[in-house]
Amino acid sequence: MRRLLLGLLPVVVLALAGCGSADEGEEPATPSAGAPDGDGGPAAGGISQAENDLQVRLDLGDGSPAQLWTLTCAGVVEGSHPDAPAACEHLAGLDDPFAPLPEDVWCTQQYGGPQTATIAGRWAGQQVDLAVSRVDGCRIAQWDSLVPLLPPVDGADLVG
Repeated sequence: MRRLLLGLLPVVVLALAGCGSADEGEEPATPSAGAPDGDGGPAAGGISQAENDLQVRLDLGDGSPAQLWTLTCAGVVEGSHPDAPAACEHLAGLDDPFAPLPEDVWCTQQYGGPQTATIAGRWAGQQVDLAVSRVDGCRIAQWDSLVPLLPPVDGADLVG
C-alpha cells in the first residue's frame, strides 16, 4: 500500500503545481501529507482540504495510462471526475463507503477483471486511503458498491 501511495505522490504534486499556491522556488504542499493534526487544514502545509474531497486513480488493466480524477462534494460539486454529480449523490447515500473489507472475510474465488483503483483524501471528516480491485467476489462487490465513483464493469465477473 505504501509503495502504491508513494507512486501517486508525484502525480499529486504535479497536479497541485498548477494551482499557483506556491511562491516561485517553493515546492507545493500536498493535501494532508504528514499533517500532524490529520485534518488537512493549514497545519498540513497551507492547503485546506474540503470535508468530502477525493482523488481517484483508476487503472483499467488494459495497458492504457492510468486516469487520475478529483472529486469534491462540498456544497458545490467540483472536480475532473466524469460524472461528479452522480458520484457525490451516490456516496452521500452510503453509511461508510470506504470501509475496508474485514480481515477474516471469506470471499468467493472468482475473477472480475484486471481493473484497480486507489481512492484517497477525506470523506465525512475521515481520512480515506482505499485500494480496490476485482480479484475475488468480495472485492468485486466492493467495487460495484462504489459505482458511479468507479466505472461499472459489465459482465466482467461472469464465468463463461
